[in-house]
Amino acid sequence: MFKRFLWLEWKSFFRSASVGKSIGLKVLLIFLALYFSVAFLALGIGLYPLLQEYFPDQDPLQLVNRFVLLWLVFELGFRFFIQTLPVLDIKPLLNLPIPRRKAVNFVLSKSMYSFFNFLPLFIIIPFGIFCIYKADYGTWNLIGWVLAMIAITQCVNFLNFIFKKKFTDDLKALIPAILSVLVLAALEYFKVFEISFWFGKMLDFLVLNPYLVIIPIVLAVVLFKWNQHNLESKFYLDAGLKQKQKDADTKDFGWTRKFGTLAPFLQQDLKLIWRNKRPKTTIYMSFILLGYGLFVYPSEMYSHSTFYVFVGIFMTGIFMINFGQFIPSWDASYYSMIMSQNIPMKDYLSSKALLLSFSVIILAILTTPYIYFGWNILLINMVAALYNIGVNVPILLYSGSFNKKKIDLDKSPFMNYQGTGAAQWLVSIPLMVVPVLIFWLLEFFISFEAALIGLASLGVLGLVLRASLMEYIAGVYRKRKYAMINGFKQTGE
Repeated sequence: MFKRFLWLEWKSFFRSASVGKSIGLKVLLIFLALYFSVAFLALGIGLYPLLQEYFPDQDPLQLVNRFVLLWLVFELGFRFFIQTLPVLDIKPLLNLPIPRRKAVNFVLSKSMYSFFNFLPLFIIIPFGIFCIYKADYGTWNLIGWVLAMIAITQCVNFLNFIFKKKFTDDLKALIPAILSVLVLAALEYFKVFEISFWFGKMLDFLVLNPYLVIIPIVLAVVLFKWNQHNLESKFYLDAGLKQKQKDADTKDFGWTRKFGTLAPFLQQDLKLIWRNKRPKTTIYMSFILLGYGLFVYPSEMYSHSTFYVFVGIFMTGIFMINFGQFIPSWDASYYSMIMSQNIPMKDYLSSKALLLSFSVIILAILTTPYIYFGWNILLINMVAALYNIGVNVPILLYSGSFNKKKIDLDKSPFMNYQGTGAAQWLVSIPLMVVPVLIFWLLEFFISFEAALIGLASLGVLGLVLRASLMEYIAGVYRKRKYAMINGFKQTGE
C-alpha cells in the first residue's frame, strides 16, 4: 500500500499544473540540503576536537548534553515555522476499500524520513564516534546515547505535527507557550532554575545506564500513536468545518468612498486582507520586520550607505513586496467575474497602486525613530520610500500580469509557495538590486548627496508618469486576460 501511495504522489507531482515551478523549487531545495548537510557534517566532525581545545578541563559529552535542551527548543520553533508537513489528498480514497490507518501511517511514516530528521544525524553520529574512541565511556554507552538522540529527534518531529495541527490556524493560542519558554529562559539566565543543566544531567545518567534509551523510544512511539489517533479522527471531508458560529464581519471601510471610482476596489482589497489569514499575515510580518534595522544600524559591519539603501527599500516596502508580488492572484477565485464586468482595468490597477503606496507611507513614518542612529539613515529611508512608490509599485503591478497561480487565502503562509512562479523570483532584481546599484554608482563617482537626489528623482519621475504607466500596464493585463483566467482555474499548486 505504501508503494501505491508513493506512486500516486509521483503522478500527482508530474501532472500538476505548476510542475515546472515545482521542479525548480525541488532543485533549489536539494542544493540547500547539500549545503547544510556538508556544514552540519563538518560541525559534527570538528565538535569534539574544538570542545577539547577550548574547554580542556570539561568532558565534551557532558558539555553537549547541557545544550541539548536549548537545541531542541530551537529546532521545534524552527520546524514549526519552516517545515512543511506531508499531506495526502483523502477525497479520492474515501470511496475505496483502503483502511484509514494505512493512509495515516503513510503520512506519519513519510514525516519520519524528512530531511529535518536526518540533519541532526550529521552532528550526532560523528560526535558519538569521536566519543567512543577518545572518551572513557563504553561502546554500548555511546550507542545508547546516539539512539536516544535519534529518538528525541523523532519526538520533536511528532511534537511539531501536534503543534502544527493545533496552532497553525490560531497563532494567538501559542502566546502562553511562548511566555512559558521566555520565563524558563529568564530563570536560566539569572541562574534561578537552570533547566538545561538538569536536562543535561539526565542525559549524563542515560549515558551511564544505556538501557534507559527505552524511555525516549517509548515517548516517540506514544507521540506517534497520539498523532495517529488525531489524524484518524479527522479522516472525513467535513472534519475541517468550523463547529463554532461567529458573528459576520460587517466592516465596510466606508472612509474609502472619498477615493471615488477606486473606492469599490480598495474596499474589496481591505476586506480581503481583514478577513483572510494569509494576506492578514503580511501586515503582521511588515510590523515585525520593521525591527530589522535594530540588527543592522548599530553594527559597524554594515555601516555603509549602500547597505542602508537596501534596508530602507526593504523596511518601507515589505508589505508592498509581500502583497504586491501576488497581484492579482489574491483575486484568483473571482478574477474571471471581475473581467466579465464593465470595469476599467486602469481603475482596478490604480486601486492596487494606491493601497501599496499608502502602505509604504505608513511604514516610512514608522521607521522615523531610526533617526537615533543618524540623520543620514532617516534621509535614506525617506528616499527609499519615494523610490518604492514611484518605481517599485509600477514594477510590481507589471510583473503581476505574468501571475497565473491561484492562491488559497486561508492557507498558512509559512513555507507556503502556492502562487509563487518565475515572476516572483525575477521581480526581486529590479525591486532590491537596481536601486542599490544606482545609489552605489552615484555615491562612488559623485557624492552621497547626488546618490540621494538620483534615487529621489527616479521616484518623482515615476509619480509624474504614473498615469501613462498605469495605462500601459492596464493594456498588458488586457492582452493577458485569458491566459491569467485559465491559469487561475488550475488546481495544482
